[in-house]
Amino acid sequence: MRTRLTERLRIAHPVVLAPMGTAAGGALAAAVTQAGGLGLIGAGYGDADWLEREFAAAGDARVGCGFITWSLARRPELLQQVLRHSPAAIMLSFGSPLGFARLVRSSGTPLICQVQTLAHAREAVEAQADIIVAQGAEAGGHGASRATLTLVPEIADYLARAASDTLLLAAGGIADGRGLAAALMLGADGVLVGSRFWASEEALVPQSFKAAAVAAAGDDTIRTTVVDIVRKIDWPKPFTARVLKTGFTMQWHGREPELATPAVLEREMPRYLEAAARGDAENTGVLVGEAVALIREVQPAGAILRQIVREAEELLARRASSVTE
Repeated sequence: MRTRLTERLRIAHPVVLAPMGTAAGGALAAAVTQAGGLGLIGAGYGDADWLEREFAAAGDARVGCGFITWSLARRPELLQQVLRHSPAAIMLSFGSPLGFARLVRSSGTPLICQVQTLAHAREAVEAQADIIVAQGAEAGGHGASRATLTLVPEIADYLARAASDTLLLAAGGIADGRGLAAALMLGADGVLVGSRFWASEEALVPQSFKAAAVAAAGDDTIRTTVVDIVRKIDWPKPFTARVLKTGFTMQWHGREPELATPAVLEREMPRYLEAAARGDAENTGVLVGEAVALIREVQPAGAILRQIVREAEELLARRASSVTE
């Protein structure tokens, strides 16, 4: 399957791994790259030692790295650290890319900017992004409120007018070949896949969390801020997190002011972190998207990628023939 993305990034398949913080480590990124896509390590909130370990874990695989932009602004030296590894791409999400775009571009590294609105897309074009990711609210983890189905073609139309050389990826709710095929029809050059690879063998995610996701339906997720409040992570508006409806999440969703009080936080934060450390999904936050409904088993990342591409190719060929006969 050839698209502008496969040609630009010199990959076999138009599939990029979402740089999910702490979940997308070097082994997962390498597995996606080795299967013909592009793997991105998730820098999360910025841990220099962790990044070194995960780039080492990727071996000689050609991988990139993704940053939370507002968090990177607090530790900008991490970008230089990653650039020393000659990454295949740098992805910036959740915040203005303008402060870092020049450094990325001057290094010769492709710049990917994830956006959630048309206004964000305009800023990414101003930053001269090589690739823009249009992320819909179906996505797991942090995002905003627009849906993938309308956001992708709107940004595709905008790029056709304003920056026709800028490539477009679709993200949010894409976990199988139907999602890849649909994204291409919406005007994207490829897809950014998170939740499906989150439930892969290589992902740095507790097995109990993966099992909870496999057992869940799309209705079992919710967008909320409670997982950030309890961790004392001050995410800027309008971003919220999509998580499973665990006992902890549903206990506090709608009671955010109470959770944020010092006395309650002092009690709940250790409980939350301890539950996360022991893999107790019910008493912590599980950041995964609506695509859980399409995840039926935990598989190696390479097998997941090949299945997505095979399904998309078969669907596109079959539908094309059916409408022309």
